Amino acid sequence: MNGESLQLLDGFELRCGRGRVALPMSAQRLLAYLAVHPHRLRRVHVACSLWMDRPEERAFANLRSALWRLQRASRTLVDAGGGSLGLHPDVRVDLHDAARLARALLDLRPGSPRPGISWRILKGELLPGWDEEWLDVEREHQRHLSLQALEVLADDMLVGGNVGRALEIALVVYSREPLRESAHRLLIRVHMESGNSFEAIRQYRMYEGMTQTALGLPPSAHMRDLVRGLLPGESLAPGAAA
Repeated sequence: MNGESLQLLDGFELRCGRGRVALPMSAQRLLAYLAVHPHRLRRVHVACSLWMDRPEERAFANLRSALWRLQRASRTLVDAGGGSLGLHPDVRVDLHDAARLARALLDLRPGSPRPGISWRILKGELLPGWDEEWLDVEREHQRHLSLQALEVLADDMLVGGNVGRALEIALVVYSREPLRESAHRLLIRVHMESGNSFEAIRQYRMYEGMTQTALGLPPSAHMRDLVRGLLPGESLAPGAAA
């Protein structure tokens, strides 16, 4: 291993060995672009994607300058052989670690051991504050994958009796997506499992108000069934104990 690590979640940071490496924005953009796209890319594609508002000659000049700065920082960051570019396979990227963890959690089977990576890596947002068109699709993909994995993990924690950790993870999902119904359902289940009926009702009423205000729609039947028997004037679901 060369010792290079690249952080893209919650901000950009490059480390070579134990030291942080300062890079100009042009080099940061190039390195991030190569990290987000796992396959080798033709130089013309990279240049025109990163500097699409520049003439082709100027875009290629910018690419050469950014590549020179990266190679000056470390010769093993970018594989620049031939007419294509790619991130060196030995560079560790937190975005890739998070994606592997998320997929492992989504494939988790009951009773199987959880991956060793901390779930907190899934809290991160991909390069917040970067206004880059090429980031839009990957940012959405990373967000959805992480939130789904966090919900699976919270559900697993809840079923396993770790209510406190389930609550912590569910709150992370809620903070990222306040209108996400599945996050509210998780929180309601956590409160019910803890015996806090008032908190469960309060969570439901909060979500009900949010959906009415933002969407003009009532909560789904799935959500209403979850709190059936808790709300005043509503009976228990068929077959439920009184």
